[in-house]
Amino acid sequence: MGKIRARWVLGLLSMTLAFHLTGCWDQVEIENRALVLGLAIDEAPPDTAQLEPTVAHLKNEPLPKKMLRVTAQIAVPGRVPLGPSNGGAGSGGDGESPVWVVQVYGHSLDEALNNLQQQIADPRYLIHLRVIVISKGIAKDGLDELNDYLRRNPEVRRRTWLLVSEAEAAELMKVAPPLERVPTLYLQAMVEKSILMGKFPANYIGEFWVEESNWGQDGYLPYIAIQGKENVLIKGLAYFSGGRLAGTSTAVDIGAYMAVKGYNPGGYSALIRVPNLGYVMIKITERHAKTDVRIVDGKPQVNLKIHVEGILDEHFDSRRNVSSETDIDLIEEAFEEDATKLLKNFCRQTQRHHSDIFGFGEYVRAYHPGFWKSNIRQKSDWEQMYADIPISIKLALSIRRTGLKAK
Repeated sequence: MGKIRARWVLGLLSMTLAFHLTGCWDQVEIENRALVLGLAIDEAPPDTAQLEPTVAHLKNEPLPKKMLRVTAQIAVPGRVPLGPSNGGAGSGGDGESPVWVVQVYGHSLDEALNNLQQQIADPRYLIHLRVIVISKGIAKDGLDELNDYLRRNPEVRRRTWLLVSEAEAAELMKVAPPLERVPTLYLQAMVEKSILMGKFPANYIGEFWVEESNWGQDGYLPYIAIQGKENVLIKGLAYFSGGRLAGTSTAVDIGAYMAVKGYNPGGYSALIRVPNLGYVMIKITERHAKTDVRIVDGKPQVNLKIHVEGILDEHFDSRRNVSSETDIDLIEEAFEEDATKLLKNFCRQTQRHHSDIFGFGEYVRAYHPGFWKSNIRQKSDWEQMYADIPISIKLALSIRRTGLKAK
């Protein structure tokens, strides 16, 4: 019995070791992977079909006239910096670029990426994809097909950034600021650091997909532009309606959006003119917002109560000092008047474009389900209704610090 039991134990141990030994049978070394860090997607004229290789279709097969130009930024093994380098900007420490930029064409993103694979030796991977930049033309045509491919691809992370570019998206793949040697990583860091500074909400591609899926809300994306040769500017919000780009905002409207949503930390500063006191800079440090949606006369009515806290950053163009509570009250009143006007104008702008990026429709759906079921049959019904609902705004500012003052 002892010998039989020992044989069974040895057999089980052998099988266990065999399972452990097969763990790396399909491994692919990282040096043998083409890691795509960034993608830029632009419209391409129909005559570019002649430049497309016949990889996924026959040469004379009738195909859609719409063409995409996809620019991929691929990491070069051994050149992507892991720390400080003595090399110049955009270098991997020896004067060579840490990325390889490849441009391909296709009738869809999937076909373009298949054409990309034909031009590179190693298998491509999107597991390290950090930024996708699309042109305004692509956004205006709609993102349904693009989103469908990206959502079904298990390699694409939900924390990837999807950006809308004012100029050609391919130009963003060539920008190499001195602060970062890998252009895609600079774009990623620029947006994510803006979140930490309170200058942009954390709206990754996964959040955008959720917003677009909600019937009572529309999505928005960062709207960026190139300043000079090496600077990238977050120019505003690119907001959508019906799955298509409906309009863009200014940078100051980002602060207005974050005030309506009550996002923290505060980071925006406002320059305002105060009667009899000259000009002041107010830096917002904290935001609080309360949204109340009621049904009045058979129509939703939105009431916003917003309270922001800030500090007096600067006072100039006046010989009079800010030296009393009365002066602080004047500054707060001037800010509240200007900020309320800004918020109302931005809300009206989104209403004209039928884009409820604030998600007021989700409040109606949650707190007034009977009204919602009776009037909303599809997402476009709420987008049409949103254009006509009244929105009232009450905003208050509390200045917590005024800095040093003259004796």
